[in-house]
This record gives sequence, C-alpha cells and structure tokens, in this order.
Amino acid sequence: MNQLDRLLGIMARLREPGGCPWDREQTRASLRTYVLEEAFEVADAIDGGNWDELAEELGDLLLQVVFLSRLGEEAGKFGFDEVACGIADKLVRRHPHVFGEDKAETPEDVWRHWDAIKQAEKTAGDGQPESRLAGVPRHLPSLVKAHRLAEKAARAGFTWPNSAGVIDKIAEETDELRETLAEGDRERCEEELGDLLFATASLARNLELDPEAALARANRKFIARFQHVERQAMARQLRLEQLEPAELDQMWDAAKDACP
Repeated sequence: MNQLDRLLGIMARLREPGGCPWDREQTRASLRTYVLEEAFEVADAIDGGNWDELAEELGDLLLQVVFLSRLGEEAGKFGFDEVACGIADKLVRRHPHVFGEDKAETPEDVWRHWDAIKQAEKTAGDGQPESRLAGVPRHLPSLVKAHRLAEKAARAGFTWPNSAGVIDKIAEETDELRETLAEGDRERCEEELGDLLFATASLARNLELDPEAALARANRKFIARFQHVERQAMARQLRLEQLEPAELDQMWDAAKDACP
C-alpha cells in the first residue's frame, strides 16, 4: 500500500462510526480555519529554510485536502480521486507547450498561454469571458490581493512601462495623502493610504518581487532592532517610555548597525 492510500484509509477510519469523536463532528466550515493556519505554517517553513520542517507542514496541509475530500465523498459530491484528477487534467490542458504542439520559450510565453486557455475555459453567466481579475480569492490578505490584482492587470497590458513610472505614482499618492492629512479628513486619509499601498504593491509586481515576502523581511528586521533597543534600555534599568526622543534615535541607529 502506498502512503497516500494509507492516509486516505486512516481518514476514512477516523470518520466512520466508532472513529474519532472530534474528527466526526468536523464540517467544511470548521475546517476553514485549519486550512488557512496550515497554509501560513507552510509559508513560515519556506521562510525558515528547513526542509524537514517544510515536509512536516506540507503533510499537515495535505491532511486538510484529504479531510475536505472525505467530506465531499460522504456528501456524494466528489472524492480525493476527483480532486487529483481535476488538477492533473488542468495542468495538462494549460501546458500545451509541454503536452501538446504549442511553443513557449519564456515564462512570459507560458503566462500568455495560461491566460488565453483560462479565458477560453471560464465564461460569465451571459456567455461572455470572465473579467481578467476573476479568480483572485476574496479573503486573501489585502497586500497579497493587491499584488495579484496588479499582476493580472499587467498581463492584459494594463501597467506602467517601467518601475520609474510606478515610483512617480507612489510619490503622487504620497503627496495626496499629505494634503489629506492637513485637511484632517480621516475617511479620505484611509482612502489615500489605500491608494499608496496599492501603488507600492504594483511596484513590487513591476520589480518582480513578492511584497508579502518583502514586508515579512522588514517585520523581522524591525523586531530584531526594536528588541535590541529594549535590551539596551533594560541594561540601564529603564523603560523605553522613560527615554528622550533623541536617546531613542541614537539607540535605534546603534540597533541598525547591530541588526543589519
């Protein structure tokens, strides 16, 4: 017996009468949180660079796929075979340059093929092709979603010709936010801040960088530097609130050297 069949068998046993009470009471809705948690833990393992940890977290994520497939089977809708078959068929269908006669020499060629095939497959209720922005999950974190929206728009030619244009847009949005701050309109400030963040996500796409990974790196750097400042303050038996702004600036500069 291969390990996938073993895993499917274990899940079936857990869900059967006399199986695990916790597993038997789970629903699609209750598993949603676990799917998200496991996906983020996979992302953390990727960032950590530990292959053994990644293998473990991928197993936890696979469990959620198997669990939801089992619920689909019990509901008479689909099973794991249908899930695997669906994605296998899609991969073959959307890679005609590998499994067919089409040619694709660059990643950009591949994306063009992929988008054209996807547009042909997906149609709206009136028989018209779906929006090029369709397929971006509603509940993606907003920064990731902004990046994906900008990415999809760019594939349709809706983008700046170079990074300089996006940087100019960021400067424009920054000026508009500054003007709105002076007016004291909090609702408009939120709107302008959103425009600035979206422009920043668009710059990441233009630079072919992952904004989520860039921000995660910035977060880690901030944590290391802030904690360095905290340690320096504690060594003087002081709380940060007791320090003057000028002292904090000096300690922060030292932290930048200590935690590059």
